[in-house]
Amino acid sequence: METSRRELLAAMMALGGAGMALSSTQASAQAATPVQAKLVHHVFFWLKRPGNQADRDQLIAGLRTLRAIPVIRDLQIGVPASTEKRDVVDSSFDVSELMVFDNAVDQKVYQDHEIHQAFVKSCEHLWQKVVVYDMQVVPDR
Repeated sequence: METSRRELLAAMMALGGAGMALSSTQASAQAATPVQAKLVHHVFFWLKRPGNQADRDQLIAGLRTLRAIPVIRDLQIGVPASTEKRDVVDSSFDVSELMVFDNAVDQKVYQDHEIHQAFVKSCEHLWQKVVVYDMQVVPDR
């Protein structure tokens, strides 16, 4: 039995309508559940002995131990870049680390984690100042 073009289009519209209703239901369920945005945790360290290579290396080694904490999605460790000097660029820090978490809850897990606590205890004697910038990622819409 051959299906007419009109019957085929009607069947497609019926399926499309059901698919759209399902999509609307899913969208409503997602809207009812708060989406937890990713959190970026950026920390800047100023050493007590600026320019001391051994202290900088020890701090970097300590930061690397944090990679073992499972809730950290990404960890980047760095030092000031030798980029163009501009008024808006602050390169006065010695070491920086940037972490990405799935959400603020995971960032709190990291803060309380024994590996993080051990890092602080073993390395806090190295720094004179720490500045933290936590950023909640704004999702693309």
